[in-house]
Amino acid sequence: MLKVVEQPSELRSALDAARLKGRKIGFVPTMGNLHAGHLALVNEAQKSCDVVVVSIFVNPLQFNNSSDLANYPRTLEQDITALNQAGADFVFTPSAEELYPNGLEAETKVTVPVLSDILEGELRPGHFDGVSTVVCKLFNLVQPHLAVFGEKDYQQLALIRKMTSDLLLPIEIIGLATVREASGLAMSSRNNRLSTEQLQTAPLLAKEMRNIASQLSHSNQAELSKAAQQTLENNGFKCDGIDIVDAESLSPLTPQSRSAVILMAAFLGDVRLIDNCVIELH
Repeated sequence: MLKVVEQPSELRSALDAARLKGRKIGFVPTMGNLHAGHLALVNEAQKSCDVVVVSIFVNPLQFNNSSDLANYPRTLEQDITALNQAGADFVFTPSAEELYPNGLEAETKVTVPVLSDILEGELRPGHFDGVSTVVCKLFNLVQPHLAVFGEKDYQQLALIRKMTSDLLLPIEIIGLATVREASGLAMSSRNNRLSTEQLQTAPLLAKEMRNIASQLSHSNQAELSKAAQQTLENNGFKCDGIDIVDAESLSPLTPQSRSAVILMAAFLGDVRLIDNCVIELH
């Protein structure tokens, strides 16, 4: 049976007991409003772990838009039901006061240099400091053997890999391929905020991304991005970034780059959608 835990001390005690029994602990951090993509992460953790912990916490430190934070969907009862059915062992649902007892302004922050400030980080100043800080806190509380993240948030995954490596955390980071709707749209909690009409338009983001991928090896990168932006904006999107960069460093492509990643971000109404695609170059 799924055990719901709100207090950090209670979570530590329960997981200390599991570790003493030699149990391998897997961890899936989320902000709730769970969908099939999240449950795929839980399933991935279950493949090699005896105990799976899922956290549900809408992290105020990573939002630089107060209305986005206020509008983020919170569906805790449904999420707990879904996790129980999926066979997770613990769900950790702390309050902001528990994780940030001295308030956000006085909080010690974890900053991953370079990766925090480029691409998505440039568009959303402070966002990735909020991500790395809360994930580091959760890693310290759970002390998992492995943690599973979706590849949809590609830069976030790169950031967490680097933080884990730099801080010498003994945690294996697993990235799981983006789970998609039948339409090709990347599954996201934000999709719930799209209207019926917008849901019909939204898959165009992935379609344009695939179009770039199919032509990247023999076309001008800037022209491909410009054409995709034009198509998206003609169909009601407001582009917030189409970047084609080295998949490992997230820096501009060079002749030595072995793979590229296409990073897409666009607003549809007031909902910001992201997607990505990795392409082997050699």
